Amino acid sequence: MKNTRVLVSGASIAGPALALWLTRYGFDVTVVEKARELRRGGQAVDFKGETHRTVLQRMGILDAVRAAETGGEDGAVVDADGRTLAVVPKEFSGGEIEIVRGDLARLLFERTAATTTYVFGDSITSLTETATGVDVTFERSAAATFDLVVGADGLHSQVRRLAFGPESDFVRHLGYYYALADVDVAGEGQLYGEPGRMAATGGAKAPAFFVFASEPLAFDRDDVDQQKRLLAEAYRGARWRVPELLAQLPGSREFYLDSISRVSMDRYTRGRVALLGDAAYGNTLGGFGTGLAIVGAYVLAGELARAGGDHTVAFARYEEFRRYARVSQKVNAGRLLAPRTRLGMRLRNLLFSVSFLFTPLMRLTDRFATDIELEDYAALLVPGAREVPEADRPVG
Repeated sequence: MKNTRVLVSGASIAGPALALWLTRYGFDVTVVEKARELRRGGQAVDFKGETHRTVLQRMGILDAVRAAETGGEDGAVVDADGRTLAVVPKEFSGGEIEIVRGDLARLLFERTAATTTYVFGDSITSLTETATGVDVTFERSAAATFDLVVGADGLHSQVRRLAFGPESDFVRHLGYYYALADVDVAGEGQLYGEPGRMAATGGAKAPAFFVFASEPLAFDRDDVDQQKRLLAEAYRGARWRVPELLAQLPGSREFYLDSISRVSMDRYTRGRVALLGDAAYGNTLGGFGTGLAIVGAYVLAGELARAGGDHTVAFARYEEFRRYARVSQKVNAGRLLAPRTRLGMRLRNLLFSVSFLFTPLMRLTDRFATDIELEDYAALLVPGAREVPEADRPVG
């Protein structure tokens, strides 16, 4: 097999998932991550349908993921006085299996740490492709050459910028931002809305979860205090418990703000470089991101193994994943979570409240989640790699 030395950028979900499979096929994998350590906590992510379950089972982590489930509960849409207007079924926000992103990242890291080289606190600064590999320079580490490079580094992918072009060419702002904060709140999950802005508490996304309409904002992605001020300004004058939540922002240690955006790529690969997960087909809060990442990692690694490391063949087959990933082009979560008009808010509440409207929506999402015929690459695993928990259990 050729092209066995692979560099992966990003150690959240997609990167370690790819490393898990590639090392089982005999590849030598290095994962570089900008953060100084594995990121804990974060919002809840979910899986749905037989396809997601099958990939988790083949990875050997289905039981562990189920053991770490959040459990999920129905939430209530309330008015400014706390009166219930509608009920948000847990299936809407939590899928079939819901787990905190940090818990899933930990599971994947634990299962790859012994077979994968992880480099934290560093990032790629340049990529130069040659006839035989990719010369890579890093912010801190010494330059090195790899056979292949995979960008699994999220919506704001550095690999995509270096290999394909500026972010503005591929990432479209959908008119909204969202924020997560670990403030101290009591009570069950509740969602409060005003035209163009929503605040929720007690859900699995985070103790406090915000979505608000806005034109593109200019801010430093590393300046958390600036981001907190932007959020406070966006919710100036809001009612319900919002003033209480905003008052706690300065002391929030786990805080994240970003745009609701969609990635649109004509190709997921270029030369010896491939994109995976949100870097290739991200859609913020679209409900399919983590599922697409783990299925995409399964397909990309499997095709590389089946092609004997020939990236020209494997990458061409991976491009066919576009048919499954097309669901990422269909959703704008901001419009549903924070409608810009009171009529839109009433229609959203009606959607949650009326079963003959909500049930077909969930069936449609289930169909999207299973709309792929998975190849079985088990025969390509190196000896001993198939000896993982759950490997031969039926999925149910």
